Amino acid sequence: MKVTVDQDKCVASGQCVVAAMEVFDQRDEDGIVVLPNAEPPAEQADDVRHAAAVCPALAMEVQD
Repeated sequence: MKVTVDQDKCVASGQCVVAAMEVFDQRDEDGIVVLPNAEPPAEQADDVRHAAAVCPALAMEVQD
């Protein structure tokens, strides 16, 4: 699994962090999503897909 985020699209809602806090984080200064690990382990796949689905800005893409 590979995850990419478009920080220019991100609206800093934090839904991705709520859905998959082991994978996503937010910058302290503006809340924009950061992705410490673009290739999360398989056991986090469901949470990552859910995070992408609930993102109001559709700022992330998940590839298997």
